[in-house]
Amino acid sequence: MIADQRVLVVDDHPVVRRGLRAMLEGEPWVATVTEAATVAEAVREAAVHPVHVVAMDVVLPDGDGIDAAGRILRAAPGTRMLILTMDDDESVVERALRAGAHGFLLKDTDPEVVVDSLRTVAAGGVVLGPRTAGALLTGLRTAPARIPAPFDRLSEREREVVVRLTAGDSNAQIARRLGLSEKTVRNQLSAIFAKLGVTDRVRVALLARDAGLRA
Repeated sequence: MIADQRVLVVDDHPVVRRGLRAMLEGEPWVATVTEAATVAEAVREAAVHPVHVVAMDVVLPDGDGIDAAGRILRAAPGTRMLILTMDDDESVVERALRAGAHGFLLKDTDPEVVVDSLRTVAAGGVVLGPRTAGALLTGLRTAPARIPAPFDRLSEREREVVVRLTAGDSNAQIARRLGLSEKTVRNQLSAIFAKLGVTDRVRVALLARDAGLRA
């Protein structure tokens, strides 16, 4: 179980920062919570007081939160990053994930879900809200006339798993939809990641997008 995590909340609205901070300070896995209201403050805070996980807004008074996320991740690759914003535009989602973010949620998400998502990201997981997953990728064909690389390395069943993964399904949902056990889904995901040379489901979705796979 994760513990003693240092969390940085970056948002230009004091109410948002303080509300999220108040909730996080009651979490047993959180050691400290610090705040930043600008890109400059966020980058400086992360450099002076290294943090484990960051909740990062996109629109900040002195610049772009995704750029700030990229700067922090380049300086400290082990930092975990959750983008929290009002904008679910497809290009914003994709840019955030390509910058190295480990999750993307909208600000209208229930605060308890945001805290739970930060815990998931801190523990090494990846979080995409259902609307975010839809914005990132509308779907995949399981059997296109010509399967582009690197998806031609996958079996038909593995491509079916990828279809559900990129739609935002959890392992349990994939298992139910495809009539598999969750253990089988986990094993197939491990095989898929290895064949595609990626480490998580977000990178699979980005590869699928680059390959031009569409429903």
